Amino acid sequence: MIVRDRPSGFRLFLMLRGSVLPRILPALTINILIATLVTMSHGDLFKLKITLTTIPFTLIGLPISIFLGFRNNTAYDRFWEARKLWGELLIRSRNLSRQCQSLITYPVTALASNGLNDIRVRMIYRAIAFSYALKNLLRDLPGEDMPQWLTQEEVKLIQTSKNKPDFLINRMALDLQQSMNEKRIDPCLAANIDTTLSAITAAAAACERIKNTPIPFSYTLLLHRTAYIYCFLLPFGLVDSIGFMTPFVVAIVAYTFFGLDALGDEIEEPFGLDANDLPLDAICRAIEIDLLEAIQHTPLPVPMLPVGYRLT
Repeated sequence: MIVRDRPSGFRLFLMLRGSVLPRILPALTINILIATLVTMSHGDLFKLKITLTTIPFTLIGLPISIFLGFRNNTAYDRFWEARKLWGELLIRSRNLSRQCQSLITYPVTALASNGLNDIRVRMIYRAIAFSYALKNLLRDLPGEDMPQWLTQEEVKLIQTSKNKPDFLINRMALDLQQSMNEKRIDPCLAANIDTTLSAITAAAAACERIKNTPIPFSYTLLLHRTAYIYCFLLPFGLVDSIGFMTPFVVAIVAYTFFGLDALGDEIEEPFGLDANDLPLDAICRAIEIDLLEAIQHTPLPVPMLPVGYRLT
C-alpha cells in the first residue's frame, strides 16, 4: 500500500511510485506511436484513406467508461471488504487476549515469562501465529515466521497441514477444552472465548473466499479487449478533426482507459504484493505488538514503516 501525502502542483504529474503508469507504459507508448503515424499520414493506410468520424467513438466510449467504472467499483468492494476483515481479525485477536487473561483462572498473572506451559500465553502466541499463517496462506508464502510462537510438537505438525490457520484454531480450541477439564474456566465463560475463535475463523474463511473467487475472467477479458481496440482505432477518428493534436488527445484517453483497466486488475486481488495491495505485513506486526504488550513481553517489535512510501 502506498502511504504518502497527496502531492500538489507540478509534482503530481511527475510521480511514478504508486502509479499504474509503469505497468501500462508499453501499451501506452505503442498507442501514442500509432497515433503519431496516423497523424503524419493523415489517416492513410497503404494509400487507402480510413475515414472515421467521432460518432462511433462517442457511442462506444460511454459504455466502455461505464463498464470500466463498474468493474473497478467491484474490485474496490473486494479490496475494502478484505480490509474490513483484517480489521475484524485485529479486534478479535485483542479480545481473545483479554478473555484468556481475565476468564481463564491461574494463580499467577499471564506473563510472557511464564512460557508456553501457561495455556493463556500459549493461546495468545497462537493468535499471533494465526495472523502470520493467514497472511502466508493468502499470499502463497511458506510459513517461516511462525515457529517462535509454537511448541516444537506444533512446529512439526503444522508442516503437514494444508490449512495452517485452521490447524492453529483447532489447537486453541483444544486448549480451551483443557482449561474446562482442569476447572480453570466456567463452561458458560468458555462460550465467550469459543465465540471469538469462531469469529476469527469466519474472517479467515471470508478472506479465502475473496482470494479464491476472482471477478469472472470473461468479463475482464471483454473489457480489456474493447478498451484496447477503442484506443488503437481512436486516432483514425480524430485525425481529420483535430489534426496534429491527435497524439496528445489519444495519450490522455488511452492513459485513462488503460490505467483504469490495470488498476482494476491490481486491486481485484487485495492480498498480493503489488504497490496498491493491503499491507498485511504491517497489520500482522500490529497484532503481534498488541498481544505481546498485553503479556508484558520484552522487547517489543517495532511497528513497520513505509519504505519508499510503500507499506507491505
